[in-house]
Amino acid sequence: MNDVFLPDIATLVKAWDETPDTKTFAWRFRDLKGGKDFHFLPGQFLELSVFGYGEAPFCIASSPTRPDALETTVRRTGQLTDALHRLGNGDEVGIRGPFGNGFDAEAARGKDLLFVGGGIGLAPLRSLIWNALDERDRFGKVTILYGARTPSDLVYRHELKEWEERSDVELLITVDWAAPGWTGNVGVVPVLFEKVTLHPESTLAYVCGPPIMIRFVVRDLLARGFKEEAVISTLERMMQCGIGKCNHCAIGHRYVCRDGPVFNYSQIRELVE
Repeated sequence: MNDVFLPDIATLVKAWDETPDTKTFAWRFRDLKGGKDFHFLPGQFLELSVFGYGEAPFCIASSPTRPDALETTVRRTGQLTDALHRLGNGDEVGIRGPFGNGFDAEAARGKDLLFVGGGIGLAPLRSLIWNALDERDRFGKVTILYGARTPSDLVYRHELKEWEERSDVELLITVDWAAPGWTGNVGVVPVLFEKVTLHPESTLAYVCGPPIMIRFVVRDLLARGFKEEAVISTLERMMQCGIGKCNHCAIGHRYVCRDGPVFNYSQIRELVE
């Protein structure tokens, strides 16, 4: 986009429920040229304006390997997201971006990939997962570990089923609390480490979810021999303006929106210590 301060207009093509409080939205730019100019990396984010309610950052949940689909997955948490959830097909929003550094897919070429997601934290990982699966021969083993509070909190269920059925993906799912009819794993996400074989020396681990989940997952990965630089996460929840002007996401000498939101654990540890 030409001016980082001015949003481009995008139209809601389709929206569908993921959970009782979470939807995925598919957008198309009103200006087709603007849409073609919207090139992004997995893990980048956009600023989305619901007119009359404000603007907020959301990760891009779709893959750059699928340029016809620009998707965001949003949980209803307040006034702006309530308004977003009420939009219908054909309604318009403003979009600025893409912003942030994103995941370095090129650096992951030839590596085994481990994705560890919790709840809606699967959204930014989904972008890189589909990027890797659409270019499957460029990556090694792909393992996806995913957990949510209950079965009804699992997002992307149709895609989870697709990934589970693929012979070139290992997917394990768990929930904190089972519901009637649930026959899968029960427990927090780290319990799944006992069920997979990992090779830390050749694997990059991508982690996203609630802060408490990330803390325990990172601890377990380091204990299993992963280097800090090979454990990669995102701090996107701290962002606001998206371009390093409001200071809302400043941590020390870094701005999460400008220098991140993707950081490896060594960089995160430096920021929080």
